[in-house]
Amino acid sequence: MISVIRANRYIARAAGTVNWIAAAAIVLMMLVTTGDVVLRFFRFSIPGAYETIGFLGALAISFSLPYTAAEKGHIAVDFLVPRLPRTARIVIHSINSLVSLVLFAVIAWQSMVYGSVLKASNSVSATLEMPIYPFVYGVAAGCILLCPVLVMDLLLRLRGAETQ
Repeated sequence: MISVIRANRYIARAAGTVNWIAAAAIVLMMLVTTGDVVLRFFRFSIPGAYETIGFLGALAISFSLPYTAAEKGHIAVDFLVPRLPRTARIVIHSINSLVSLVLFAVIAWQSMVYGSVLKASNSVSATLEMPIYPFVYGVAAGCILLCPVLVMDLLLRLRGAETQ
């Protein structure tokens, strides 16, 4: 059986790989925005720039979640929990990991359901008439990839590891 630490390394590596997709989406957002602004000086614009930036933003956020969680890069305001006894800290952090896991599992599931509805109805964006469902599936994929990170965090917390 694979150890928790080794599994955590594999998951963190996968999260890092997906984070590169998020980074590429941000670069594309920047290029589209810059191109659209520059072209407006010449009385042109990029058709569907607003839609494209919105879709890429959804992918950037959802694909950066697993890496951010794996690296403990989220924002936390800790002024009470560090003062609690070790057992209380472990319980609080474990509950937080469990609630986060359930939340993002539900978001992933509902995103898959919503993407299926959009695909079945052939929903497209207003300007580019591009299918919307692949981006909704992308949000689901990001949330699905976040779940193993949260499971590993929960397991490490339950083992008593102070990971933060």
